[in-house]
Amino acid sequence: MASNISFWVKSLRVIPQVSKDEWLTLDTISRWLVATRSAVFIMTAISSVLGGILAYYYTGAFDFVNFLLCLAGLVFAHAANNLINDLVDFNKGIDRDNYYRTLYGPQIIERGYTSVKTFYLYIAVTLFLALACGTALLFRGGTTVLYFMIAGIFFLVFYTWPLKYIGLGELTVVFVWGPLMIGGAFYVVSGGQWNWDVVFLSLVYAIGPTSVIFGKHIDKLDKDKEKRVHTLPVIIGERTARYTVLVVWLLQYIATGILVLENILGYAMLLVLLAIPSFIKTAGVFFSPKPADRPKKGAVTWPLYFASYAFVYNRRFSLLFLTGVILSLVQERVF
Repeated sequence: MASNISFWVKSLRVIPQVSKDEWLTLDTISRWLVATRSAVFIMTAISSVLGGILAYYYTGAFDFVNFLLCLAGLVFAHAANNLINDLVDFNKGIDRDNYYRTLYGPQIIERGYTSVKTFYLYIAVTLFLALACGTALLFRGGTTVLYFMIAGIFFLVFYTWPLKYIGLGELTVVFVWGPLMIGGAFYVVSGGQWNWDVVFLSLVYAIGPTSVIFGKHIDKLDKDKEKRVHTLPVIIGERTARYTVLVVWLLQYIATGILVLENILGYAMLLVLLAIPSFIKTAGVFFSPKPADRPKKGAVTWPLYFASYAFVYNRRFSLLFLTGVILSLVQERVF
């Protein structure tokens, strides 16, 4: 049991490389965590927590049951999206011939770790859990929750195709990890209240997860071009895409400054400035093209390169951003 828990923790921190022999020794939860690429769930969890904290910050209300249902539902929805993404790419032949997804993490259906039938079962169970949480929130929160659910289901089903294939995948991530997740969590946790400042704040945060997706799409730009997957980096070009990521990261700092100057949140938000050393280091990576071979040093899950650095930087910025929001809440409610 201890070894299982250790593997669960590892899977939530990094995407583990697992051979087929190792796969056969894993317990059911470990297999699910590997199949869903659970290390990226932290971005969704932070969105949920931000929505909950902001609900209390602005309204003084905090429905703990709704918060837990929202957090679990969004994580399971994210997991289902990752599974559907893999299934669609498998059916379209995208993951053949050592495509990126089969190199930086086990695409279990492409590698033959599990049958198509079992993979459908993974999707069905994960979707059921997500929908169960959503349905419970619907009964507790009213009709507006249904609108959030419909929007979430739309992007969950259609992100991989056609949205990602026509350059709309990155914009989808901004909307989903921002207004949809954070705004939705705010709404259900506050008991049906709304605040437009939360929309702006959610977009500031959502830039981070989007930059990770952007980095991944830059990494596999050539392969995507060959397979006619027209992500935004494919459309605008590799160099422009790299510089775009740097610009949106700078916008995060500017937008955070606006949040403070406009008294939307407190001065504790300036904690994000502690991420600047990491930003400078990561910016140095994005100023140059991807190396031909794996670097000997650096936070790299090869062949992902830009995505690896973007993930590490975004995790740091996001946690500081979350801490700033929490401290702003303490300042507002206690002092």
